[in-house]
Amino acid sequence: MVQWLRDGMGFIEKSADVEELALQEGHNGGITIVPALTGLGAPHWDGYARGSIMGITRGTNTSHIAYAALEAIALSTADVLEAMAKDMDEELVSIKVDGGASANDTMMKIQSDLLGCPVIRPMETESTALGAALLAGLGTGIWSGLEELKELAEIDHTFYPVEKEFSLLRKQWIKGIEASKGWIEAGADE
Repeated sequence: MVQWLRDGMGFIEKSADVEELALQEGHNGGITIVPALTGLGAPHWDGYARGSIMGITRGTNTSHIAYAALEAIALSTADVLEAMAKDMDEELVSIKVDGGASANDTMMKIQSDLLGCPVIRPMETESTALGAALLAGLGTGIWSGLEELKELAEIDHTFYPVEKEFSLLRKQWIKGIEASKGWIEAGADE
C-alpha cells in the first residue's frame, strides 16, 4: 500500500515519508481504503477483489489518504491476528513487530489501539537477518542456548493501547471489504 502511494501515485518520495504526510491532518477524513491491490488474502480470501478508496469528498487530500492507508494496513493485520487468536481460542496479549513498517510510530500506535494490546518493537527490526546470525552463532558455539539469546533481545519501544472507539472504523472497513470482493469476474482480462 505504501509502495503504491510512493511509486504509483507519487504522494511521497520514500516509504518512510508516509508517516509525515499522514500526520499533516492526523486523521482519515472519513475515508476507508481497502488495500486489495492484488486481491484479498487471509482471512477474506478473494483473488478477484480489488483495492478501493471509499468516502472521498471534495475535502479529501493526500494526507487523509496516507492516514487511511496506515489504518488499512493495521486493519488488515488485525483481521489476520484476530482470526489466529480465534482459531487458537486464545486472547492476544501482545504482538512483536519487525520489518520496515515497524519504524512507523503512527501505524504501530494505530495497531495497538485496534488490537487492544501492546505492540512491541525491538531495537533490531530486521529480524530475519538477526535470526540467521543468531542461529549461526548457536551453531558455532558463540552462544550456549536459547536462554542466552533471549537476554540479547532489546526493546526499542512498546506501544500501549489507549481507550478509543473503533466501531465506526471497523464498520466502514467491513463495508469496504464486502464492496471490494469479487470486483473482477473470473477469467476477465484486466
